[in-house]
Amino acid sequence: MREVDPNHTPRALAFELWMNAPLPMVTLMKTLDVTQLVRLSRKRGFKFNMLLCWCIGKAAAGMEDFYLLPVGDKLMQYDRLAVNTVVRTRNGGIATCDIPVSDHLEQFDRDYRKLTGQVRERGEDYELGEDYMVIGTSALAGYEIDGAVNIYAGCYNNPFLIWGKYRKKWLRATLPVSFQFHHTQMDGIPAAEFLERLQREIRQL
Repeated sequence: MREVDPNHTPRALAFELWMNAPLPMVTLMKTLDVTQLVRLSRKRGFKFNMLLCWCIGKAAAGMEDFYLLPVGDKLMQYDRLAVNTVVRTRNGGIATCDIPVSDHLEQFDRDYRKLTGQVRERGEDYELGEDYMVIGTSALAGYEIDGAVNIYAGCYNNPFLIWGKYRKKWLRATLPVSFQFHHTQMDGIPAAEFLERLQREIRQL
């Protein structure tokens, strides 16, 4: 992670407009076709949530917007990405876990199982550190929801995705997803493009 001059990036105007805005977060919602994730989960024994997190990382890794993030009053540039997931701990609480983005599904799956297992047993958050731009996620897998707007406390600017239980109809499965992001990091068009890329990653599995 390193600080960059906003004027030397494509986000110069956005930095000027949105860094001091009281509510600079934007939320887009999209219903994804996750049929391929459900099939692969059942056929190969992969966790559905892991597969979706991997697709999120893959979709984000191909977009330069995700490697810049406003932190405090600065614009920071990153070389690596991670996806964060919420884990139910053994004592009944919750903790969060960062998983490094990987091009290889099998590697991401190994990291996912190892790190979330560690968090589940210890009941403590696992963070990769400041070298990673982290994409947050939260799965309310037991409930059907149409969308969500995350809280904005002024200190957590990372992009964040929320979803609930996927819905089955005939031979298809769909999943409404909410994507929240800081307007300094990206505009609506690349955010919508990210969701399109996410859908393509899911279909290509």
